[in-house]
Amino acid sequence: MTAGNKENVRVFDAGAKGRGLKASKEFSTGEVVFAEPSYSAVVFDSLAFQVCHCCFRRQAQLHRCGQCRFAHYCNRTCQTACWEEHKQECAAIRKSGKAPSESIRLAARVLWRLHKDNGLASDSQLVSVDQLQEHVDQLSQEQLQQLQTEVRVLQDYWSYGSKQHSVEYISHIFGIIKCNGFTLTDQRGLQAVGVGLFPNLALVNHDCWPNCTAILNHGNHSAVSSALHSPRRIEVRTLGKISEGEELTVSYVDFLQLSADRQKQLKEQFHFECSCKHCSQHISDDLMMAATDGQDSPIQEVSAFSKESLEKIEKSRLDGDYSEVRHCLCRECLQKQRGVLADTHLHRLRVLSIAAEVLSTLRQFSEAADYARKMVEGYMKLYHPNNALLGMAIMRAGVTLWHAGQIEEGHSLICKAYSILMVTHGPNHSVTRDLEKMRTQTEQELKMLQQNTEVYPPKKQNISSCSTDGSAKAFLREQ
Repeated sequence: MTAGNKENVRVFDAGAKGRGLKASKEFSTGEVVFAEPSYSAVVFDSLAFQVCHCCFRRQAQLHRCGQCRFAHYCNRTCQTACWEEHKQECAAIRKSGKAPSESIRLAARVLWRLHKDNGLASDSQLVSVDQLQEHVDQLSQEQLQQLQTEVRVLQDYWSYGSKQHSVEYISHIFGIIKCNGFTLTDQRGLQAVGVGLFPNLALVNHDCWPNCTAILNHGNHSAVSSALHSPRRIEVRTLGKISEGEELTVSYVDFLQLSADRQKQLKEQFHFECSCKHCSQHISDDLMMAATDGQDSPIQEVSAFSKESLEKIEKSRLDGDYSEVRHCLCRECLQKQRGVLADTHLHRLRVLSIAAEVLSTLRQFSEAADYARKMVEGYMKLYHPNNALLGMAIMRAGVTLWHAGQIEEGHSLICKAYSILMVTHGPNHSVTRDLEKMRTQTEQELKMLQQNTEVYPPKKQNISSCSTDGSAKAFLREQ
């Protein structure tokens, strides 16, 4: 949060939910309520050599830290910008001989930052980090054993002169991270690449049908001087009009689950019982488990078959066996579901999503477009109209239809996605800028098609013959 927008919110006692944030003024749809740089953040272990440790962008060729040989950066300017955050980590990695897991690295970075700030909240923070909620006392025996192991590893790894912390305090820091860690995505919003801690965002309570969304903006790192870089930050944006005094909420989990499953996930990960309207009234549960009109008896059998097939499909996909995935999807699962499961049934939507993704990877764009279209139709009946995940799904579908040569429908979906992402991401986000380029290009191609149908014969294009720009090609590869 910057000093300029701290006045937009106020902390209040939310009763059983603990603390919360309320709007100090009225907001319109798509406004930034507040922005906040990460207090500390780390790249996931599995992507440590593929993602910049400063701006969290995925890059093909990264520059490696010459001292610890673990941290990777876009270039020297990113490395310089991140040095203050990395220097003690760098020394600790060299001392121990290897980098520990992401949870250890994040906890250590939080401790180093707390020491640097003398444990005090900065002018832009509403509370100090170590005052955030944790639920160590509610962990299972297995989770407690894992926590004890992490504490021991951190004690060996972390150092700050002669200063040492008690097991209780370190456990407290781990508990805060577990309850308040925010997943960071890459610059295209397609893949989770890391986790960070944002103290002010941590005060925003959950609702399955929220009035705000929190999006990572990677900042501008194009300047030669790192001093001119804008830092990575989350932006809390409104999904609709918010009145003065109204509580701000975001969703901690994906809405596309049954209310009981969302409640279970929230209980296990965040240790609270969700009693929001959509959970208490089980809103949309009927749609997510619906059968087609006139069908009742086969739905149990088909649902069970779909669940079993999805497990096989996920395994084959992880193994890279896309031909097997395609066979299971196209010839078995979707055929079995047809006429039995409604277009909003969760199992059908999941299969349609994977089918569109895998077929796009196999460059079977016409077939992928059919599945993507059906998937979006179901999503639009379930998601909040300004849900960021809905916008991203519509964008992927639009790009798929575009590459299938269905330019008019593809352009329509891309425009629809653009209107949603302008609300959730804003005009300066890299995802929105990429989408604007695609929107402009599909509009130009559509005009050419209308002027002379011989230039772009309908449904006969493929990606190699399209005049698609690099960002669109990259986007499709990274679905």
